[in-house]
Amino acid sequence: MEYRVISNRITAVEKDQVLGEITFPDCGPETVVIDHTWVDPSLRGQGVAGQLVKRAADALRSTGRRARVTCSYARDWFERHPEEADVLVDGWEKDHAACRLGR
Repeated sequence: MEYRVISNRITAVEKDQVLGEITFPDCGPETVVIDHTWVDPSLRGQGVAGQLVKRAADALRSTGRRARVTCSYARDWFERHPEEADVLVDGWEKDHAACRLGR
């Protein structure tokens, strides 16, 4: 599995086919909103979504940006990995979680 960072999107790619993605569009000068995580059903439960969120956190950290979280999967992931929450804006727990289905 190869992970590609393209602006505010990270994809999980195998044989040139996108099998997962996380998106985090800008919502301020140094802030993004993690709004969508998707993994192909054939790969669910194999840690791909977790890798996408981790890589997004690493990308934000490396650029000094912080995130709000409206994706329900990413919200749960950060709750399970509080050591990664340094990239989240203060009060992120109060952000309204939403689930965007499909691609």
